[in-house]
Amino acid sequence: MKALLADLRTVLTRDSGADRVVPPAGFTVQLTLFSAASMAFLAVFALALSLAAGRLAERWGDELARSATIRISAPAEEMSRQTAAALAVLETTPGVASARALDDAEQRALLEPWFGPDLPLDDLPVPQLIEVIETEEGLDPAGLRLRLQAEVPGAVLDDHARWREPLLAAAGGLRALGWTALVLIFGALAAMVTLAANAALAANAQVIAVLRLVGATDAYIAGAFVRRFTLRALGGAAAGVLLGMVAVTLMPDTGDAAGVLTGLGFRGLDWVWPLLVPPLAALVALLATRASAKRVLEELA
Repeated sequence: MKALLADLRTVLTRDSGADRVVPPAGFTVQLTLFSAASMAFLAVFALALSLAAGRLAERWGDELARSATIRISAPAEEMSRQTAAALAVLETTPGVASARALDDAEQRALLEPWFGPDLPLDDLPVPQLIEVIETEEGLDPAGLRLRLQAEVPGAVLDDHARWREPLLAAAGGLRALGWTALVLIFGALAAMVTLAANAALAANAQVIAVLRLVGATDAYIAGAFVRRFTLRALGGAAAGVLLGMVAVTLMPDTGDAAGVLTGLGFRGLDWVWPLLVPPLAALVALLATRASAKRVLEELA
């Protein structure tokens, strides 16, 4: 921890003499800047995916956890009576906040995505659907099924449990995928910075030898490289995050048609998360450069 704090002070303290140790231009500069910008750009989208998946899981959980559906399959002449009987049962069922039978227009809208807009409901034995909204305490599905079985033989209760759990699992998997991608992105950034630092140290072996002859310590030399590569990673990551945030903002609103991708982006305080990427990229670059400098300087000793 003390070494890390010392490196942070080195990065934040300008030393014109130390800055001249590391070449200000060259292949390693371009590699570090490009890698940091690219990884930060991808990190913004990984964050957007993770946060959108989290919101999706919450929305699916809230919408399905406190709702249920009763499906009534009966002959046309019995449909009205059984629907009324089911509604009467629901009125006296603890945990039911409200219940209503969907009209033909609403049922047509539910079936339209699968069968098209010209579905002849009058000619098809379409079941009657009843929407049930639960209270915060919820209802007892087993008890309600027993009552419906006794009083409304054609009614089937769907408490959405079999739909909710796979959807929540899928959304949770997407969120985990996004965070895993972030870890891999920063790992790739560390690898690229390490390669660039190794190349820069190897290319300046003679300069390092001269600095040692005039009394420069390895800590001083390593600090110069750490400062340069950390600031380059910080600058490149800041540019990548800016481009990523602009790209996320410009993504078209797909409404409900995109399914899982609906709402991909940042909302409210979520915009703070991308701002953490440049400092994290700088920290990764600092650690990677310090480890690389220590190893190479030992080899050059």
